[in-house]
Amino acid sequence: MYSPRGSGIASCCSRRLRARLKALDATWFPRYAARVHEQVAEQGRFRGLFGPDVVLVPVPRCAPCTRADAWVAARLAVALQQTGLAAAVWTGLRRKYAVRKSATAADGARPSVWEHYDSLTLEPSLTAATRLVLIDDVVTKGRTLLAAAMRVRECFPNAEVRAFALVRTMGLVADVEQLLDPCQGEISWCGEDARRDP
Repeated sequence: MYSPRGSGIASCCSRRLRARLKALDATWFPRYAARVHEQVAEQGRFRGLFGPDVVLVPVPRCAPCTRADAWVAARLAVALQQTGLAAAVWTGLRRKYAVRKSATAADGARPSVWEHYDSLTLEPSLTAATRLVLIDDVVTKGRTLLAAAMRVRECFPNAEVRAFALVRTMGLVADVEQLLDPCQGEISWCGEDARRDP
C-alpha cells in the first residue's frame, strides 16, 4: 500500500518503496517479484491470476517509449515472469502520444479513462493468447488499467483479461498501518469514470 500524505512509519516507508520503483532500480525488481511469487505459492493469494498459460502485458508509462526495459511495468513484468508466474511478457501495448502524469496532475486534471484509451495502441505481434494479465506498478483509481483492458480486449475479444498492480494508492486514508496488504478487487465503470474496490 502507498500513502501519498501519511506521516506514520509505514506511510513514509511506502513512499520510499514507490520511489525505488519509479527510479527503475534493477536490484529491487527481483525482490518485489519474489514477494509476489511467495504470496502466490505459499499463501495461496491471487488464485487464477498467474499460471503457465498467462501472458503478462505491461501497461506503458504516460509517454511513448521505444525501449521495453525503460518503463517500470515492463521491468516488473519480466521479473514476475522469471519467477515462473507466467509463460511470457508481451510489450505490444504502447502509447501513441503522452498523457499527463496522474501523480503530478491536480485533482480534476488527471487523464480520464477515455484520454488514456485514445493514447494507447496495440502492436499486432502477439498471435494468440487466452489469458492476459495487465501489469502496472501503482494503481490509484484504475483509469489507466481500465483503458488498457478495453484496448487489449479489442484485439483479443475471447481472452480473459485481468490486471495486477504491485502497489495500491491509499490517497483517502490518513495513514497506512502496513506496507504488505495483498488483496483482490475490481476496477469498474462508475458513471464516466473508473472505480476501484478496494
